[in-house]
Amino acid sequence: MKPVNRRRFLRNSFLSAAALNLPVRSWSQVQGANTDLRVAVVGFNGQGRTHIEGFRKMPGVRVVALCDADQAVLDREAAKFHKRGEKITKYTDVRKLLEDDDIDIVTTATPNHWHALIAIWACQAGKDVYVEKPVSHNVWEGRQIVRAARKYERIIQTGTQSRSASGVREAIEFLRTGNLGRIVLARGLCYKRRKSLGLVNGAQPIPGTVDYDLWTGPAPLKDLNRYKLHYDWHWVWDTGNGDLGNQGIHEMDMARWALGQNKLSPRILSIGGRFGYQDNGETANTQIALHHYPEAPLLFEVRGLAANANTEELPNHKGVRVGVIVECESGYLAIQANQAIAYDGDGAVLKTFGDRREDHRLNHRTNFIEAVRSRDHSHLNADIEEGHISSALCHTANISHRLGQSSGADEIGDELADDAAAAESFGRCREHLRDNGVNLNIDLATLGAPLVMNPDREKFYANERANALLTRGYRDGFSVPRRV
Repeated sequence: MKPVNRRRFLRNSFLSAAALNLPVRSWSQVQGANTDLRVAVVGFNGQGRTHIEGFRKMPGVRVVALCDADQAVLDREAAKFHKRGEKITKYTDVRKLLEDDDIDIVTTATPNHWHALIAIWACQAGKDVYVEKPVSHNVWEGRQIVRAARKYERIIQTGTQSRSASGVREAIEFLRTGNLGRIVLARGLCYKRRKSLGLVNGAQPIPGTVDYDLWTGPAPLKDLNRYKLHYDWHWVWDTGNGDLGNQGIHEMDMARWALGQNKLSPRILSIGGRFGYQDNGETANTQIALHHYPEAPLLFEVRGLAANANTEELPNHKGVRVGVIVECESGYLAIQANQAIAYDGDGAVLKTFGDRREDHRLNHRTNFIEAVRSRDHSHLNADIEEGHISSALCHTANISHRLGQSSGADEIGDELADDAAAAESFGRCREHLRDNGVNLNIDLATLGAPLVMNPDREKFYANERANALLTRGYRDGFSVPRRV
């Protein structure tokens, strides 16, 4: 274990505390191997509830604080603690929570636009972090979290739980040892039904229990132009990243893991759109994202509509709806959640890895707590840098989409003619939309801008419009620090 330099720790803590007006934590307050770790959960109207229940049941761990900008959500979860006779401190403002010296770990499952700021502020306050996926709302702020974690020697786990599934880990090793030959293509799939948000005319009322200024945080403060504030933020660019950055980030991460790629892709292209209904959503509900790595491409497919217009059944590819298919010279590997199956070239099962009954979320939390106690981020199954790269792959694909132009199906087909995998994927996508009553020569898709990136600098070559979307403008008081 690399020893922590006490003087550097205190110096960094003092500088960050001065910047945030936070008290400096003394070295003696850091929890040791034989004391309880005290956890605060920030944002729990969705995935955060699993943080609360998961961490509070772990030996040597106590959930001691809750924070949410919705007072009703906060009171609902706090009431459960009071009913059990467990002490809990409530906050609506995360900045107040970070002043609390009796907190060692911050976990966050807020909307995406808050992830980076909470993680960085927590690092500066001397706390370790468990941050849900995607770790960032844009590429630049994801890299800033990594810098903060390293500077302040903090442990940050990313919420990509399949990294801690024993079957998936075994399957990746099976690939790496060449049992299926050279990898030809890693395909991520997110075939998940997403219904219409509805179409509103004008601003909608903010729930009276929500501090909307705090909820908005780093994003622009705008009227609510959809029926639901909660959850539907995923499909609006100011706060979400579409299904690439919602469900799809899990599969993007596994596909990149399978390929063994540790940087962003050098070439990116997106094809997609929002089809099947008209609503106030902005992100694509149907999308193909192409990441051209030199050794083998990563191709991602999002489908938010049912298999056809007459059913609620979902489509699948080779039996997989939400997962990863790694195509190799002599077979393929199919990964879904915490299980994987290897097939030979004829489609016969070679080997099954993992057990669907395994609790990979528990494994992931346990791995995080062990790394917090060891103070060695290399012990993490999903260190923040892994989370940053996989999240950034989602963001760069969305940048291609946002800079694209409406195009007919034939034009898109011509553009993809020299890429067999992409052409095959688009052909199946076109058929799927046709089965849902969508004609891509009438309801035009977006052919994204082809982007070329310098993976070392995480910047696009000679493309100011694309580089501008690697970050965003921030509101006063909620800016992600440029110098962490």
